Amino acid sequence: MARVGLTTDRVVAAAADLADEVGFEKLTVTALARQFGVKDASLYSHVKNVQELRTRLALLAGGEMTERIELAVAGRAGKDALVAFAGAYREYALEHPGRYAATQIRIDPAVVAESEVLRRTAEVTYGMLRGYGLSEPDLTDAVRLLRSTFHGYCSLEASGGFSAPRDVQASWERALDALHVLLEHWPRQERKPS
Repeated sequence: MARVGLTTDRVVAAAADLADEVGFEKLTVTALARQFGVKDASLYSHVKNVQELRTRLALLAGGEMTERIELAVAGRAGKDALVAFAGAYREYALEHPGRYAATQIRIDPAVVAESEVLRRTAEVTYGMLRGYGLSEPDLTDAVRLLRSTFHGYCSLEASGGFSAPRDVQASWERALDALHVLLEHWPRQERKPS
């Protein structure tokens, strides 16, 4: 029987907060149950295992991050959209390290195919890049470049990996300038006939 007051949404929201506090890799059902003052079994009527909990957390965080990015890029194009997108991405990653780590996990392809959140994420990202006149296969390549650049930068910044005296924000802005130039001059790849 489910514990009164516990819902799946409440459990996942608490998991998100706990992940931000202790780190995504330390998120367990036992640690979460402790937060609620219940036994592990009380949570299993809401999530079947830690993998489902982490997947639900990844979808929650992905939705939060996408919503923030959508608001930032609304009505913008080109470099303005890129800077707004990147800024919202970085801000979320640094403010919510556990949630952000959840967005980086591999999710079951069946869940991906059914996820409205992940569909919206792709639409926002691809939409911003279409402002640079990109189409497939260049769009996918550009998405991978931006994701790896943003993720690498945010991960290094969060872990204190930038020790040079140069201001981290100044380097971020220069990186975005360089990405903008690259996207404007993207080496187009011809579509191969099917």
